[in-house]
Amino acid sequence: MESEVQESPMQIAQQRFKLRVWITSRLWAQVMAGMILGFGLGLLLSEATGVVPPDLAEVIGLWLALPGKIFLALIAMVLIPLVFSSIVGGLSGAGSGEQLRSVGLRLAAFILVTTTTAAGIGVALAQWLKPGTGLAGFSVQPPQSGTQPQDGLPTDVPAPEEKAALPDLIADILPSNPTASIVQGDMLAVVVLALLVGISVTQIQSSRAATFLALMDALLSISMNIVKWAMFLAPYAVFGLMAQLVMRMGFETMLGISGYVGTVLLGLGALLCFYLTIAMAFARVTPLRFAKAAGSNLLLAFSTSSSSAVMPVTIQTARQLGVPDSIANLVVPLGATMNMAGTALYQAVAILFLAQLAGLELTAVQISVVVGTLVASSIGAPGTPGVSIAILISVATSMGIPVEGMVIILGVDRLLDMCRTVINVTGDLVAAVLFRAAGQPEAVTSA
Repeated sequence: MESEVQESPMQIAQQRFKLRVWITSRLWAQVMAGMILGFGLGLLLSEATGVVPPDLAEVIGLWLALPGKIFLALIAMVLIPLVFSSIVGGLSGAGSGEQLRSVGLRLAAFILVTTTTAAGIGVALAQWLKPGTGLAGFSVQPPQSGTQPQDGLPTDVPAPEEKAALPDLIADILPSNPTASIVQGDMLAVVVLALLVGISVTQIQSSRAATFLALMDALLSISMNIVKWAMFLAPYAVFGLMAQLVMRMGFETMLGISGYVGTVLLGLGALLCFYLTIAMAFARVTPLRFAKAAGSNLLLAFSTSSSSAVMPVTIQTARQLGVPDSIANLVVPLGATMNMAGTALYQAVAILFLAQLAGLELTAVQISVVVGTLVASSIGAPGTPGVSIAILISVATSMGIPVEGMVIILGVDRLLDMCRTVINVTGDLVAAVLFRAAGQPEAVTSA
């Protein structure tokens, strides 16, 4: 009887072949496998295990991260032409000026509402769980009067720049030197320039704009083709980047500030549920369908920590969810630049965490100022790793909160950056499916 239930070598080989085909045909499965294997290898190479000397482990980590660096470099190489051509093409194909205004106003309202909600969730959780109180082995003294808040800033954290006047900030939004903005990678300036050019294209005769729009379409196609080449490296990029991250961090850092990390992750989870509820209630996209379409996209966002780097994949995912090209090419690039609700939530928790470390109790008015500042600073922040740290320091120092605790936040910032990037990309996709009817008035939006 036992021999009857045992599988033959042929059956085992067929099952293994099916598994191999299943994995190779699904990008998200490859990315997930790379993430798990990278996590295990990172633990093996970490200093805690002692299997490999730290110097040798660092060299191995650099080589493991090479595919990831190449992947990010390929995406960065075509990111600006891709963003510019996507926005211009999206605006030109968005329909009438009334439809265009409708999409723009609704997108602005969506970003403001969700970002404010995210910051509010972060404040509420930090006030409730108080992750900065009673942290063993670390204490920060409140700044004395007459001292500069940034005096105790860690040496590896850049000091925040002096704040400019509000009129200057508004004027600086317009790129006075577009060439310099492109060279410097100033994505907000590129987006503003693309918006101005795209709106201008809709105001002139179609015969005059035809050649220019054909050039933009060709530029978009070429950029997307290069992105398709880069996607072959995605599983290896995830594997290497995850291995290097875990190797450098180890579990000790995570365990030491589990309260802070848990508070941020709980807030991000609540924000994710909020987004999925919006998609299901207003766009009739179920969480299961959303997960099937966006799974590999979100895993890639997690590994790269950059909503800009995965923007081409996000556009493709939006198309899979039934979003017209004109809406996907417009909403996703704008969202990748301005829709940073996950970042706002993280910064709200981090600000109150720093205040709690110093024993400071912020008033309701101060908390309201923090929320407003974080919402304003998060919108338009570049979607690249580490940018939120500079914003966080600027907001903390402006509120008189000591920043010595940044040494703790920096220890796990990379991991939390990966998590909040997933939420930012989710917000971009939810915005796209909400506005897809604007590109297809006759389409049925049920999922």
